Formats: sequence, C-alpha cells, structure tokens
Amino acid sequence: MNLPQLKFNKRATASEIIFNFFASIGGLTIFVLEFFKQVFIPPYEISEIKKHMDELGVKTFPIVSVTGLIIGLVLALQSWPVLARFGATDFLPAMVSLSVVRELGPVITALIFAGRVSSGIGAELGSMRVTEQIDAMEVSAINPFKYLVVTRVIATTMILPVLTIYVVFIAIIGGYIAVIIAESMSFTYYQNAVINAIEFGDFIPGIAKTFVFGFIVGIVGAFKGFTAEGGTEGVGRASTTAVVMASLLILIFDMILVKITMWLWPTLS
Repeated sequence: MNLPQLKFNKRATASEIIFNFFASIGGLTIFVLEFFKQVFIPPYEISEIKKHMDELGVKTFPIVSVTGLIIGLVLALQSWPVLARFGATDFLPAMVSLSVVRELGPVITALIFAGRVSSGIGAELGSMRVTEQIDAMEVSAINPFKYLVVTRVIATTMILPVLTIYVVFIAIIGGYIAVIIAESMSFTYYQNAVINAIEFGDFIPGIAKTFVFGFIVGIVGAFKGFTAEGGTEGVGRASTTAVVMASLLILIFDMILVKITMWLWPTLS
C-alpha cells in the first residue's frame, strides 16, 4: 500500500511543515480507508487479537488503576472547599461520580492509553519497517496490513471501553477516600448518593466514545509505525509523533462527540 512519505528536516521551512501536516492527514485518511477495506476480509486472526488485547490492554491496568484513584481523590479534595462555602457538601458524591462518568474518566483514560499503547505500536511497527521485516512478509505472500495493523486496531478499540469502566469505578472509590479525609461520611450514604445521581443514560455517551478513542489510538500508532523511515531515528520519531497525534485527535473528537451527545441526549446537557 503506497502512502505519502513524510520528509523531516531539522531546518524545515514553514511551507515544508504545512506540507508534512497535510501529507500526514492525507496518509492517515488513506490508512483508515484501507483498514475498513481489510477488516471484513478473512482470515480474521482471532488469536492475534486476543494476544494484543492482553499485551496492550490488560497490562495497562496497573497505571490506569493509579490514574483512576488519583482522579477521584483530587477531584473530591479540590471540590470540597468550594462546596463547603455554600453548605453543599452533600452534593459532593453526585458531582464526583457524574464528572468521572461523563467526561474525566473516558478522556483521561484514553490519553493515558495513548501514551502507553500508541507509542508502543509506533515503535514496534517502525522497527519492523526499518529492518525490512514488513517487506519480507509481503514477499512471503503474507498480508502485513491485515496481520499487523488490523489486529492491533481491533484490540485497542475493544479493550479501551473495558479500561474506562474500571477507571470510573476506581475513581469513585478514590472520591470516597477523599470524602473520608475531608469530613466524616458513611460509605452507605456515599454509595446511595452515587447510585441516585447516576442514571444508565449517563454511561452510554461516555463509554460509547471510548470505542472511537480506542480506534484512534490503534490506527494512529499503526500508521506512524507502518510508514516509518530513516533507521532508528525514524523509529523514535514514529513513537513520539504517534502519541502527540493520537492525543490531539482524542481531544478534537471528544469536543465533537460531546456536541453530538448534547444533541442526541438534551437531558444530559
């Protein structure tokens, strides 16, 4: 598959930077179209997808566990003094849970996931590209795009929603720990307040958009690695730019999806 090759220069002019940007966007668009073309063609490599879900997703649980706990702790500790001014500390459990479920949990988990996974995919596939392993697969009549790219993108798309649900749960627990530090509140009261505040409709938009975020993480990392060139320097560049591009796209698409959510579920706005 022929994709636009980006030329990087330490003294690149403004026109070259602009050209590289649009070439990258064009190459990524072609890459996405190729993915949707290949994903429905057998074989489906189920065993590879499971392996990548373990490597890229399950092994991310430790870092997202710490992240989720800190999100809940910091959000509750920072919000408690403000609510205390108005005598509204009873609303703290509802505020923490709704903030985490609707926005903070999905977005921060996706950014952490991008930092770990997108860079890893970019470095791994970039190493295979510069050492000509991908070319060897093509010569051996093996479809490298199907085997290397499609499996990883499906894995990231499927595992990120699971990680997000886990982070939301951990963040709510972290919020309770902060509440104990700030003031005495029974776990039963905190639990009931959270359950009464969250409706099933609150989960749908937040979890649904993590499928999009997972796809972005996988496709950007695979694109940067698959098109890497320039030896070991190119591998490092692919890894770094994969994180930057994936994080930027996550934030852009989050803004778009929030607007769509408010349009589809006006009661959530």
